[in-house]
Amino acid sequence: MAFSLWLTLVLACVVISFTPGAGAINTMGNALTHGFRRAIWGILGQQAALVVLIAVVALGVGVLVASSPLLFAIIRYAGAAYLAYLGLRLLLRRPVVAVADAGDAPAPAESRWSMFRRGFWVNLLNPKAIVFFLAFLPQFIRPGQPLLPQYATVVVTVVAVDIAVMWGFFAVAAHGFRRFTRTPRGQRVVDRVFGSLFVGVALLLAFIH
Repeated sequence: MAFSLWLTLVLACVVISFTPGAGAINTMGNALTHGFRRAIWGILGQQAALVVLIAVVALGVGVLVASSPLLFAIIRYAGAAYLAYLGLRLLLRRPVVAVADAGDAPAPAESRWSMFRRGFWVNLLNPKAIVFFLAFLPQFIRPGQPLLPQYATVVVTVVAVDIAVMWGFFAVAAHGFRRFTRTPRGQRVVDRVFGSLFVGVALLLAFIH
């Protein structure tokens, strides 16, 4: 891949990663609830999903998804349902962080695997990401050149940029407000805000074509 083309790819990835979406919401929620360092596990799950989506598009399966209204609708509604589930779970969750001067120990943190798995499904169950990559990837692939190195370059670039933006911006931005989660009232506010955001993204995914 030519250096000028790669720089264009990097710029495009930066713009895409900074666009608010379910991944950014998930990252900020993790940073607020579990801290900046542990938020990386959710981000890594999201990157694993991106790799799968790029592979799906590269293998041509994405064309089938994009051209089949029924299959697209099934994946779209499954993704919306999962995001709605995450949002409702936050909205209904009872505060688990003890007040500092009450002398109680905080509740156990969510496991790394659980955070990774949640991040993976948040990104994977987004059929519009497949359609997006169908339109995005061909701009940076030259059919007359070996495909594997080109796709490898795209994968490494997309993942590296997204990790940098998610962890270096969204997680950092959210971590600054983590003190609000140290009280039951603050945790309720955070859960309601991010629960509402997840539900809102689910509704957009389900009803906006």
